[in-house]
Amino acid sequence: MQPLQERGHLLTEQSNPASQNLDQLTALELVDLFNQEDAKVIAAIAQAREPLAAAVTCATEALRQGGRLFYVGAGTSGRLGVLDAAECPPTFCTDPEQVQGIIAGGAGALVRSSEGLEDRAADGAAAIAHHQIHANDVVVGITAGGTTPYVHGALQAARQRGATTVFIACVPKNQVEAIVDVDIRLLVGPEVLAGSTRLKAGTVTKLALNILSTGAMVQLGKVYGNRMVDVAVTNTKLHDRALRILCDLTDLSREEAGRLLEASGRKVKLALLMHWAEVDRTTGEHLLTTHQGNLRQAIQAAQTT
Repeated sequence: MQPLQERGHLLTEQSNPASQNLDQLTALELVDLFNQEDAKVIAAIAQAREPLAAAVTCATEALRQGGRLFYVGAGTSGRLGVLDAAECPPTFCTDPEQVQGIIAGGAGALVRSSEGLEDRAADGAAAIAHHQIHANDVVVGITAGGTTPYVHGALQAARQRGATTVFIACVPKNQVEAIVDVDIRLLVGPEVLAGSTRLKAGTVTKLALNILSTGAMVQLGKVYGNRMVDVAVTNTKLHDRALRILCDLTDLSREEAGRLLEASGRKVKLALLMHWAEVDRTTGEHLLTTHQGNLRQAIQAAQTT
């Protein structure tokens, strides 16, 4: 049995001077203190802007070349990765295989804590093998305190397979080192409740993943302006959104937009191309395929032929 590692020096484990009297605060004082501490999250994202941008670029290139984006984590970090991955198909109409979340303990750990499983580096490596990670893939290891063996095992295995690796942690590099392609440190400081990294660390991780996945999808052409033109029309809310996008970006009435949407097979991007380029569905699909789904490029190509 390996000796227990001392982790008290880690930024995420330290006591926050601003919350020393946490158990004596009123409800309003608690809210104010959390709000004050959460404000540090935005600054942490700003300080990590360059590695975050590098991660966006890596993910974009991998997905463009047919690779996949994986998030790997345990506990809160793992759940946040699974959440971000699960939201990509409805938002961007991606194949569920393109962006995936891997959490220590599997699906059961999403609803019931399985914290002990994060100590198994071999399980992280096994997960990489199970998903057949290869050189075109990007693997993002998420660990607030930076030391999770499951994540480090997964990253090491991913590197051995030639994948691009990204590390996201809330401790400085001099506390925990990581041999990866992109190293993102989100330094929000000690938590209001000492060691509870589901708080600021969780919040800043969610923001970073929002930027990473959305940024990659934007660069892949799944957005026109600031509209999610690749939205999957799978329920009444998204059907309404699709119609509003068409109405807002064209001169069509809601009824006309509805007919166009149906003619496109309920594909907003294709519907816009059909309308603006005055092409039929088959031609529009061919144009989008030729230009890797980029609507602007497809429109320009249609206008020059």
